[in-house]
Amino acid sequence: MFCYQCETAAQGVGCDKVGVCGKQPTTSDLQDLLIYAVKGVSFWAHQARQKDTRSNEIDRFVIEALFTTVTNVDFADDSIVTVIAKAISMREKARELFEKANGATFSGSVPQAAQAWDFPTERTAQLALAQLHGVKDPNLDADLQSMRSTILFGIKGYAAYADHAVILERENEEIYAYTHKALTDLQDDSLDLMALVGIAMECGRINLVAMELLSKAHTDRYGHPVPTKVELGTKAGKAILVSGHDMRFLEELLKQTEGKGINIYTHGEMLPAHGYPELKKYAHLVANYGGAWQDQHKEFKEFPGAIIFNTNCIQKPHSSYVDRLFTWGLVQYPDVTHVDGWDFTALIDKALACDGFEDNPGQEILTGFGHNAVLGVADKIIEAVKAGDIKHFFLVGGCDGAKPGRNYFTEFAEQVPDDCVILTLACGKFRFNKLEFGDIGGIPRLLDVGQCNDAYSAVQIALALADAFECGVNDLPLSFIISWYEQKAVAILLTLLHLGIKDIKLGPTLPAFITPNVLNFLVENFNIAPVSTAEADLKQILG
Repeated sequence: MFCYQCETAAQGVGCDKVGVCGKQPTTSDLQDLLIYAVKGVSFWAHQARQKDTRSNEIDRFVIEALFTTVTNVDFADDSIVTVIAKAISMREKARELFEKANGATFSGSVPQAAQAWDFPTERTAQLALAQLHGVKDPNLDADLQSMRSTILFGIKGYAAYADHAVILERENEEIYAYTHKALTDLQDDSLDLMALVGIAMECGRINLVAMELLSKAHTDRYGHPVPTKVELGTKAGKAILVSGHDMRFLEELLKQTEGKGINIYTHGEMLPAHGYPELKKYAHLVANYGGAWQDQHKEFKEFPGAIIFNTNCIQKPHSSYVDRLFTWGLVQYPDVTHVDGWDFTALIDKALACDGFEDNPGQEILTGFGHNAVLGVADKIIEAVKAGDIKHFFLVGGCDGAKPGRNYFTEFAEQVPDDCVILTLACGKFRFNKLEFGDIGGIPRLLDVGQCNDAYSAVQIALALADAFECGVNDLPLSFIISWYEQKAVAILLTLLHLGIKDIKLGPTLPAFITPNVLNFLVENFNIAPVSTAEADLKQILG
């Protein structure tokens, strides 16, 4: 195996024995083969599109397959093998689609991934084949490999958002078309470094399209988030803990548990659900339990109910709660009960069989500051800036993780001066969202914008402020302090670069797949830099 798609890449280089995330070598190799197979599907889907022919089934499959390989999604080899086998079938459907539209076979050069290779039925042969198609090409120039990996990981990131949107019955042809073309381009050895840079910037634009699609899907169905106090304590009764990102899943679970004496708790990136009017109306959505994904081992042991993951962030479960743990959707883990479809009876029955909580009220925190809520008080914010009451805005957020050095983000938030406002999003906020920051003229100094995909809201806030002050985003008193962990963070970073946003500080470490030459390009063109210390970075930003 070799995997360097997340921030915890071993030795800052890559995992080659077992994933720091817990991914086994066989799982890693099979995921690499799945990506190889998906490139073949996309090649033919792209050719078909040139003939104005497409297939919803193929488009959706590619998005799901890509999301399957995101960090901490699918750890089950049997599941991945099933998806690879389906990819072979989809490849042939896409080829036939093109040939039917073209009236003839393809006359150009067909990449190896798109050729008619077969998937063995025996696991040893499957793994032997997988090892021939790792994420890195040893014959490729290091900088070209770096850009190809950046693009691939960005595509994986927005595939997660596109998949959530599909579940909410929202799709976008532009996302599908770019995905197939980009995965085809990643097989083209004639493309030079600057051509790949252009594809990467376009990936950032497509991620913005995907985030906007998902944001509108959420707000159309659940209403715009409103500032909401969220209980961190517990309420007497049976309990289910929901971890992940998928709001449709939570909605369906709330419907099926209503009146059953079961309280629903959010975990991690599900916290922002409490701000949506059509979700918060359910009285048994009672609280948020725990923090970011990396603390699940110690937190889940103490949860006296059923637990379910609906998207990425799962870790190898501890024996103390594995019998109460469920997965849904694309998330799978060996020997963990998987729920197919929308019938949550098994999950509900397990919750009813567990002890449940006693009443133990706790601290309350605020969420629900999406762009609609923030821009609703834009006049007050603008007045506060003009009056000198608000000196600077900091976006401090992103993916959290377990690697040492992430206390930087807590220290940074703590040291932000009292005349500054902090916007935050994704699970990185759990480093500091229980701290008391106060307010400036009634405007809370800590504004929880939402999930990682709600970077769209943060962008809309920044663009609106720039418009109000008749300047560019880079001229605003606004700084981006971004924590990254997996591929969705890569997609968001590419979006910020696509928008021309400069002076981003990224941490706790820079991606292992970025070569010195590619880093120099980012520094020269965007002044992107690694975080240093909270004190030094604040001094450099504020002067």
